[in-house]
Amino acid sequence: MLARQTVLGTARGLSARSGLPISTYVPVTAATSVTAAMTSLRTYATPAGTPISRFRIKPKRTWDQDPTSTLDKMGKFFLLTEMARGMYILMEQFFRPPYTIYYPFEKGPISPRFRGEHALRRYPTGEERCIACKLCEAACPAQAITIEAEERADGSRRTTRYDIDMTKCIYCGFCQESCPVDAIVEGPNAEYATETREELLYNKEKLLANGDKWEPELAAAIRADAPYR
Repeated sequence: MLARQTVLGTARGLSARSGLPISTYVPVTAATSVTAAMTSLRTYATPAGTPISRFRIKPKRTWDQDPTSTLDKMGKFFLLTEMARGMYILMEQFFRPPYTIYYPFEKGPISPRFRGEHALRRYPTGEERCIACKLCEAACPAQAITIEAEERADGSRRTTRYDIDMTKCIYCGFCQESCPVDAIVEGPNAEYATETREELLYNKEKLLANGDKWEPELAAAIRADAPYR
């Protein structure tokens, strides 16, 4: 009752100053009063008043409050044990043989989850795996995939166009994760530099050719990663 009287009183005051009817201000004033009342009760998120002294500041620990033993403290202070430990690690690494790989004559191991050049895979029968669900196109954050599809005579859907703009691709792997039939994958190939931008605009034929070329490696990588999917 008191809140209602307060709302009406505030609305009358606003109406008298502006010359507008009181009904103009009643809903706004009521909403404002309700918001203020809810805010006053929300003390768990916004404490009333100023914070206490040294709010959220950890108290300093004195020498006797440190859990480290006195012997360790003396060793750190006088013998510089932390500096000696760091120098030991440095000298240990200094005398180790360098980890040098003479690329491209030597190549290091590649993880099964390596995201390289894109490819479209086929079934062992030669039929392309892609069912034109367009999940990869929807999941691509860079909007690098363009798909057009049509329905076949048997009712199945297949793509008539599958383009990937490799200049836009950020190699996030979302297309591969969203594919329900493991059609679009990012293979182990990282050596596909080109001299022109047009060569990085992949069409369906290029992607299928990549899949045919790297199918053994792609299948092995998917099998290795299958337990963790």
